[in-house]
Amino acid sequence: MATLRPLRYSVLALRYSTLALTVAAVVGCSNTSVNYQQKADAALTAQTHWQYQQQDAAALTQLTQLIAMPALTSLVEQAILKNPNLQQTAIALQITYAQRGVTTSERSPQVSAGFDAKNNDGDESYQADVNVSWELDLWQKINDEALAADMDIANSQALYQGARDALAANIMRSWLQINLQQQLIAIETSRLTVLENNERFILSRYRTGLGALEELDNARTSGAKTRATLAEQQETLAQNQRNLGVLLGQTSAVQAASEFPTVLQPLAMLPDQDLGRRPDLQAAYAAINAAQYRTDVAYKALLPSISLSASLSDIASSPSDALLTSPAWSLLGQLTAPIFQGGKLRSQIEIAELTTEQAYWAYQENLLIAVNEVENSLGQELSLERQQQHLRDALNSAKRSEANYQTKYRQGLIDILDLLTVQQQTFDLQSQLTQATYNRLVNRIDLGLALGLGITTDMAGETS
Repeated sequence: MATLRPLRYSVLALRYSTLALTVAAVVGCSNTSVNYQQKADAALTAQTHWQYQQQDAAALTQLTQLIAMPALTSLVEQAILKNPNLQQTAIALQITYAQRGVTTSERSPQVSAGFDAKNNDGDESYQADVNVSWELDLWQKINDEALAADMDIANSQALYQGARDALAANIMRSWLQINLQQQLIAIETSRLTVLENNERFILSRYRTGLGALEELDNARTSGAKTRATLAEQQETLAQNQRNLGVLLGQTSAVQAASEFPTVLQPLAMLPDQDLGRRPDLQAAYAAINAAQYRTDVAYKALLPSISLSASLSDIASSPSDALLTSPAWSLLGQLTAPIFQGGKLRSQIEIAELTTEQAYWAYQENLLIAVNEVENSLGQELSLERQQQHLRDALNSAKRSEANYQTKYRQGLIDILDLLTVQQQTFDLQSQLTQATYNRLVNRIDLGLALGLGITTDMAGETS
């Protein structure tokens, strides 16, 4: 027997050496995986400057600072509490917190109890037992799962923040849209007033034999067309007012002033700082981290696991005696290791790695979109500024021309078509200038959203 002991010890040593090499190999494979988190960091800092230079831009930290209107801020606060879509996103965040609790519960021992009664030919017996089981987190596998759950929470938090920011921006856009529609209605009403005055003047001339019937028909055609446009714009205004009410979580329409409020131009600073504030990029970054942790979990599934279990049981002839008055303990330890599962674990590793890479490319896509949104908004600010200036110049010229044509028509030097043409041009330019002003103000809201401005302070009793 003595000659067999060295052989037995050699076999045991070989087994432990093989196990150690397996552990080292698996951990090594996990550590040599591509670090997509570092690649995402490098991609964010690769953008060093913005293409366009700004003038008269303000350094802001919140989206609501773009329009300093207490009434509008109050609407945003109301929407955060009552908007149904945002509330669904908030509940999704709460579900993520609960899912993390399920994951972290695996760190703690599991305890179960049972009570059983049997009757065999008049002999009654009762059995009570308590079972305790606990898996040692030897390779920090459960810890990695908990860290992945933390990243899921970070992802959901960022998505919720993004939903809040988008809701605030939509409310501000809707407010400006109502301002726009009211101004367009005012312009069309003024156009209709002028056309009706023309029609009365033409009718007066026609009755005295100074005008032609065609002139009256042309004036009436222009008036009818303007009335149709006015009816369309009035319904558009009513729809916009109702749509704003829906954003606020109510069925009643919301009234707003007709004049545009002052909308500041947000300052674009360093790209990595601006883009780093964006919730969509924060969510995509958290998704990469979660996927990397789950890749580590997939690798560690190849490693052995150690679990401990203890049971406490008692059998007696009465229920009171069976309540563990003289229990029997049993304590077991178990070491398990995967040997052959048909390639299941390796496939799960491959899926986890591909999921991580997919998350990285989703981050890259969001980053490209973010950069493009900022650059487009900065370019639009300059373009719309030039458009406004050109439209102002054109409108001033059109007003002078209209006054001259009005005088010439009353003197009989031109016909009604010439006058109607220049009048229509004047009102069209007024509408175009109003639309360009609206576009520029909305573009500043889009720029603020693209730069990561959001709802970052306590609003409606919430902490973002």
